[in-house]
Amino acid sequence: MSTFNVLTREEVSENNQAIFDNLKKAVGFVPNLYAAYAYSDTALENYLGFANAKTSLSAKEKEVVNLAVSEVNNCIYCLSAHTAIGKMNGFTDEQILELRAGHSSVNDKLNALAALAKNITENRGRTDAAVLENYFNAGYTKANLIDTISLVGDKTISNYIHSTTQVPVDFPVAQPLAETVA
Repeated sequence: MSTFNVLTREEVSENNQAIFDNLKKAVGFVPNLYAAYAYSDTALENYLGFANAKTSLSAKEKEVVNLAVSEVNNCIYCLSAHTAIGKMNGFTDEQILELRAGHSSVNDKLNALAALAKNITENRGRTDAAVLENYFNAGYTKANLIDTISLVGDKTISNYIHSTTQVPVDFPVAQPLAETVA
């Protein structure tokens, strides 16, 4: 497998340089995974537009989906990044581990969302009817469902980019779920 270096600002297109500058101002650095997107002149901008698009899901709900999907897809980069972001959104370490496993013992609605995100990812969109019914019974709508599926796709793209490029993780590394739950 070829090695993907973390591209610097000087190595990317002019369009991506502007995005790197904005990321540095907003986040303080350019995450390595975003630098991997920048191998393409258009993918980073397209991805950020999709990832930051309006949705019916709250920031906290988005992290539930991100954590469950990244666990199923075994993406250490996204698990690490979304563990940090999950903490910024008020989740405890224990809650994050549960969400990664596809459930929540403290919130029935987030439990249904985590289970759905896990199920969709594991079954490649062939969602189990009981999981879907539980999701709707928890108060989610068909609009929420479409936004959830879109977010599963969004996160899967990043999971696959990291799995292929293996750029270094530049967040505190999340421990494997099996080791933390055992």
